[in-house]
Amino acid sequence: MPKKIRELKAILRKAGFICLKDRGKGSHTVWEHPNVEKNVILSGKDGRDAQRYQEKRVEEAVKEAKKNEQS
Repeated sequence: MPKKIRELKAILRKAGFICLKDRGKGSHTVWEHPNVEKNVILSGKDGRDAQRYQEKRVEEAVKEAKKNEQS
């Protein structure tokens, strides 16, 4: 069963990502972390099911953040 967009946002917040308020249009939100080169962009309302590529991108970004914090 796919995760909800709100679950992905919670994972990003817990990993230290910050939602950039003035970036993104409509249902798009942009997430930034000081130790991750690329921003994460999530589209969709909080209650919608996340697409597999969104889940994968969040997982990769969290791994990169943890790896870069240890370095």
